[in-house]
This record gives sequence, C-alpha cells and structure tokens, in this order.
Amino acid sequence: MPAAVVTGSSRGIGRAIALRFAADGYDVAVNYHTNEAKAEEVADAVRERGQEAVAVGADVADPEAAARLVDRAADAFGGVDHVVNNAGIDQHVYTENLDPADFDRVMDVNVNSAFNVTKAALPHLRDSDDDPSATAVSSILAHTGAPIEVHYAASKGALLSLVRSHAEDFAPDVRVNAVAPGHVETDMTADRSPDEKREELADIPLDRYGRPEEIADAVAYLRDASFVTGETLNVNGGEEMR
Repeated sequence: MPAAVVTGSSRGIGRAIALRFAADGYDVAVNYHTNEAKAEEVADAVRERGQEAVAVGADVADPEAAARLVDRAADAFGGVDHVVNNAGIDQHVYTENLDPADFDRVMDVNVNSAFNVTKAALPHLRDSDDDPSATAVSSILAHTGAPIEVHYAASKGALLSLVRSHAEDFAPDVRVNAVAPGHVETDMTADRSPDEKREELADIPLDRYGRPEEIADAVAYLRDASFVTGETLNVNGGEEMR
C-alpha cells in the first residue's frame, strides 16, 4: 500500500487530510506534538477505513524529531510516498507587542518543520513508484498579509517560496505544491466572537467558512495531479477577490 506522512494531523485540517488519504487507500502516519489521545483517535479512524496507521509524537520544528517521524513511518509501511506539511501555529498580536521569541517559534513550526520533514523524506520519496509528492498547507494570508499576525503571514509566505524552490530542486522525481486556505472551521476559528465572524464572512463571496474536508479535497487533487508542480491552489471561497 502507498503511505503518507501528515504533520499536525491530530485535529482540524490535518485530521481531515489524514482521513481523506485513508479513504483513498493510503496508510497514514499521524503526527502530533502534545495531544497523543487525539492522534490515536485519528489513527483508529484510519484503521476503520481499512488502512494501517501509526501515531507518532514529534515536534517537527526539530530536525532530529522530524527525521524520527519519517523513519517511523518508513519502518511501519515500507516507505513514504507522500508528505503533507500541515503542522502550524498562530498567534494574534501586533508587531509592537510581538516577542521576538514568539516570532521565531512561529517560523520554526510553520516553515522549518516543512523543510525538516521534506528533507528527511526525500530519499523515500525518490524511491517511490506512486508519483510521489510533498504538499504544504499555507494560507490566504501569504498573499494578503495580516496586521495582527505578521509572523504567521510571513511564515506562510515563506512556505510558498520553499514549495517553489523544492519543486525546481526535486523535479522530475517529486512534485511539490501548496494549498492556501482562507477561513476554515477549525479550533483556530471556534473562539471568534459573533462580530468577528460577521466581519470575516462579509469578505467571503460564498458567505461561509470552509470545511476541513474541502481543504483535504484540494490536497488530494494535488497529490493526484501528475502534471502540476510548484503551484499554489487557493481555497478561500473567493475571499481573495475582495
């Protein structure tokens, strides 16, 4: 069976991606940082769909931990055919109140982790017969910026540059792409006030938040899109048009 590593997959978009891969016939390494119980729930859901799964705790911002994640997946499944770099953190704070250590941590988790995991997986991807790919989950804020989360927006922009560079570097062996979601119903949006939600929805032509499963659909498309590399698929309900 082909196999995938999905970082940050114990909840939200990562969970939806892991389950979509399982539904499509892939074994899945479910990665988590702190919430082992949630990751095991996702792994059980993968198994319920008839696929093998391992839940692997790793802070993928650490190169050694990222390598251990990939090694564990390769040992469990006999290889790694696809990587989805979804791990990410966010923080709402204006620049004048932003601690440089928080800036660095957001960059570490959102950008360095993608580099670490992709680099560790590259030998396995190049050995794959399953049209191997690496897909990164970026954000609409990579294009628009964000005054209250400049480090998050900057990290997601850097991620797109990393994707384009890796696409050139790894061609023709491995395809590398990104998805850039808009507002999606996850834990990150659950604490929005009614006023914040109204303001956000006013900027979305489709008048709703996206669903994690819709982002997973986009990742699955890029996994299977055999003549697409170095691209970003924007999935934002038309928000970027406004």
